[in-house]
Amino acid sequence: MNTSATLPAYITDGQTPHRGFINLPSATATKGPAKKVCHFPDAIRSADLFKFLTVFRLRLLAGKDITFVAKVDSSNMAKKPTMKWVKGKWLDLGSKAGKHVQFKEVYDRNTKIYTYEMSIIKVVDGDAGGYRCEVTAKDKSDSCTFEVSVEAPACISLDVYSLHFSGDAGEDAGELDFSALLKKREKKQKVVEEVEVDVFVILKDAKPCDYERIAFEYGITDLRGLLKRLKKMKKVEPKKSDAFLRKLDAAYSVDKGKKIHLSVEVADPNIPVRWLKNGQEIKPSAKYVFESVGNKRTLTINKCNQSDDAAYECVVGEEKSFTEVFVKEPPVTITKPLDDAHTVAGQKVEFEVEVSEEGANVKWMKDGVELNKETAGSRYRFKKDGKRHILIVNEATKDDIGTYHALTNGGESKAELEVEDKELEVLQSIADLTVKAAEQAVFKCEVSDENATGKWLKDGVEVQPSDRVKITHFGRTHKLMIDDVAPSDAGDYSFVPDGYALSLSAKLNFLDPPKIHLDASGRGSDNTITVVAGNKLSLDVEITGEPAPTVCWRKGNQVSEKEGDGRVRVESNKSLSSFIIEGAERGDEGLYSISVTNPAGEDTAELTVKIVDVPNPPENVRCTSVGEYSGTITWDPPAFDGGVPIKGYLMERRKVGSPRWTKLNFDVHESTTYEAKRMIEGVLYEMRVFTVNGVGVSQPSATSQPFMPIAPTGEPTRLTVDDVTDTTCALKWRPPEKIGAGGIDGYIIEYCKEGSDQWAQANEEPVGKNQYRVKGLPLGERMLFRVTAVNIAGRSPPATLSQAVTIREVVENPKIRVPRHLRSKLIARVGEKVNLVLPFQGKPRPVATWSKDGVLLEDKTVGTRTSDVDAILFIRSAERTHSGKYTLSVRVEDTLDSADLHIQVVEKPGPPVAVRVADVWGTNAALEWKPPKDDGNCEIIGYTVQKADMKTKDWFTVVEHNRRPGCTVSDLVMGNEYLFRVFSENICGLSVVPGISENTAVVTKTGLSHHRPPFKEMDVNCPPKFTAPLMDRSVVAGYSTAISCAVRGCPKPKITWMKNNMIIGEDPKFMMQNNQGVLTLSIRKPGAFDGGKYSCRAVNDLGEDAVECKLEVHVVQEKGAETKK
Repeated sequence: MNTSATLPAYITDGQTPHRGFINLPSATATKGPAKKVCHFPDAIRSADLFKFLTVFRLRLLAGKDITFVAKVDSSNMAKKPTMKWVKGKWLDLGSKAGKHVQFKEVYDRNTKIYTYEMSIIKVVDGDAGGYRCEVTAKDKSDSCTFEVSVEAPACISLDVYSLHFSGDAGEDAGELDFSALLKKREKKQKVVEEVEVDVFVILKDAKPCDYERIAFEYGITDLRGLLKRLKKMKKVEPKKSDAFLRKLDAAYSVDKGKKIHLSVEVADPNIPVRWLKNGQEIKPSAKYVFESVGNKRTLTINKCNQSDDAAYECVVGEEKSFTEVFVKEPPVTITKPLDDAHTVAGQKVEFEVEVSEEGANVKWMKDGVELNKETAGSRYRFKKDGKRHILIVNEATKDDIGTYHALTNGGESKAELEVEDKELEVLQSIADLTVKAAEQAVFKCEVSDENATGKWLKDGVEVQPSDRVKITHFGRTHKLMIDDVAPSDAGDYSFVPDGYALSLSAKLNFLDPPKIHLDASGRGSDNTITVVAGNKLSLDVEITGEPAPTVCWRKGNQVSEKEGDGRVRVESNKSLSSFIIEGAERGDEGLYSISVTNPAGEDTAELTVKIVDVPNPPENVRCTSVGEYSGTITWDPPAFDGGVPIKGYLMERRKVGSPRWTKLNFDVHESTTYEAKRMIEGVLYEMRVFTVNGVGVSQPSATSQPFMPIAPTGEPTRLTVDDVTDTTCALKWRPPEKIGAGGIDGYIIEYCKEGSDQWAQANEEPVGKNQYRVKGLPLGERMLFRVTAVNIAGRSPPATLSQAVTIREVVENPKIRVPRHLRSKLIARVGEKVNLVLPFQGKPRPVATWSKDGVLLEDKTVGTRTSDVDAILFIRSAERTHSGKYTLSVRVEDTLDSADLHIQVVEKPGPPVAVRVADVWGTNAALEWKPPKDDGNCEIIGYTVQKADMKTKDWFTVVEHNRRPGCTVSDLVMGNEYLFRVFSENICGLSVVPGISENTAVVTKTGLSHHRPPFKEMDVNCPPKFTAPLMDRSVVAGYSTAISCAVRGCPKPKITWMKNNMIIGEDPKFMMQNNQGVLTLSIRKPGAFDGGKYSCRAVNDLGEDAVECKLEVHVVQEKGAETKK
């Protein structure tokens, strides 16, 4: 950062601002204006953001205003810069913006300059101290530190009005001239004798937080040297303390990102201590760790950064121990230096350096002259890529030869650049050669210069002539001859002319037949390789031959030439070829072959790959039988044994719903049947099985079906015969008394002839019900029956009938059981469904017949259906023709039983007929009509009468549920003519069409008249009267408020608002509203001067009225800045 001896400042006196330079170290404003403006340098450039003073001091007068101004040039900036004003080490003044501290930002689009201002209004003693302004733009930042001291007006010693302008200052014409003041100061200094002050005596007794201020006051800039000396002085003269056995050191230094320990020893091991940072108490956290061991108290600060560069205090009771922590940022070092460059004229050259931090500034220099974008032009280009910084020289020339430096604040690196002219022309270049053993190899080239000499190199090493190697130069031709070529002669040969940036290269290839060298270790006699599935298979084969032979791998007849990162790939180099399979699979098993060829011959070899794996899990795991506490499990061997013999099986079981499996055997079980024991009866279990071979254990098999260790149930009880026919027998029984935990899956029914022991099973699957009808029995035979309960444990003991049953049907008389709701007449509406069920009994099966009104039922719209136990009569859509008496007759042989059902199908009736007005008298009319021709197949239960005025033709109901065929309608309006209509009603509702009266009823007027009383208009005029008064209010300054009241009066009164008996005019601070007599006065952000007495007055022609209230405005006092002690 560049420093200056003066601070440019603008000082205003209420008229035209003048620009002057105040000499440092002190600049004191004595008399004069109410505002002082301090300007920092006019523009902050993007290359060097600040050219501020390292530190300067200002002495201000208490009660005056001051403005600090900084300008930033953003013409070369991609983004807007960020300005931050800080007081002390950490206090961000942006958070204190208000009436006392104000900020302003202005941007000039023409000059692209940002102007930042910080104003302190009415300076107080608490504004004294150190200040810092920081500007940041992308990866560039800088700051300026200045100190402000505040003096009382009595201390004024400099008259600003005495400043005058110099008329012959040349370029500085118009600047303030302080020469007269300086002369007067010199005269006064001659009278006063200078007193030498020992700064270290003052610092030794001062607090650490005041070190920086005192050092700046006496012109000391080496703070770290100052702190070291103070530390030594304090060690010589230690102060005794009642609370501390050992205090904090005067200062601590720590690298950024490291941690630091601040420790003290206290006299009382039980006394609490407090730690403060810049006067603020520190709370324990992950960053600040407090430790207390005996008399020792330690504060550990983790991962220090610039915010931790502050003053710290340890407080014990009333005593304090002070120190300061300085956080050092590591210098930017060069991690990868520059490399020398050698090139030919016209080529591009790049110098690359790598630094320790991204975004660091690197300065490039050539032969001591700085290179930048302004001076380099298009010849040089600068490039940044993270930590890499690159200098690019485009089309290098002889002028670019020199030493290049890359400089950082923590190191430098240099490199030399050599540039040669390109002049030599190659007429014939050397060519690649391929020779066999004992042959001669000749490399030949021709250049344009006959006098040009050069060197022959092999693989970068100069070739020396010998009996076998000869080097010749004849005119423009240069030759290298090698006799009796051997494998060691193969390589890259080049000819380099002396003095030229030129190299001619060629390759000597030595022919040697290819050979495959197999390693027999770990393989059988037939070159078989065994690999566990999932492992990596790498077939590494050593090969030789010159030139390097071409390798070809095959699996069977399929060529494998995959190279890269696939699962199956080939990796080859000059002497080794590897066939690699990542994660070998069963499909990779087979015969592999490798062949190598080059111009000198061919060789082949074969390898057999065998893949072994863990076997497949067993199949079809099932439970074949269960006992009370055991179960027998069987399974089928796996379909794939993994390529090695199966050793046995492992079994596991678990309870259904449990995630935990229990091992049943630790030694492999060789059989495919296993009896699991020690289980709990009535609990469902599942089993799974693992297969074991020489490679490992398979995945578990599919879980078996759940099974339950149980014993069979007891025998069924109360087995009886429920019904017998000519070929069937129905049985009924009760469940067993002892069922057990396994429950019952069903029952098995068996039968046999009396005297035989050949039982036949009647049902294929167990039945779940407690009854069953055995069919297909021989007529007249005596049969025995038995029933067995079945569950997962097997069959229970059978329950057998005590006596044989003769298979012959028993005769039972027919009997119809009519439901209660069908014993009376059934009424149904037209279109409804009719479904009647009549149960009956009788054996053998009765024959049922239906008839209607004594005639056999043959109507196809009426359906019937008969089963063994009931008869059904159903009509899909009832019609009135379906009404009548229906008879059901059931017959068993010669016995007959019958039942009658009465059905009546009804619908809405027709309209009444012959409706007429029989008589009219007064406001009454008599109506008469006749019943409808169609009553809907049921009784008419009433009539509904409606009337309509012939003017409106709107119908209104006047009589409902009228029983008689006539009625009287009253309350008719005189002078109107009426028409009437009548609806008939039965149990289905009103008729669809009404009967309209043949004539109308005219109600004549009788000459009555109505005399209205005269209308007297009401007087609503009244003087103003406030119905709701104004209420006293107390509000906070800065928050908008409103007062309101309500008034009435006619005519509408005129409203006037007053404050302290002064009429409030068109002041934008006040807004007056009148909403239907509700009056509101809104006050926008009131201040202390807005308090007082407010009144509202309403006036009209009949009088006036007024109300008033008191408004108090409370101003919240801002907490002033803390004054440094």
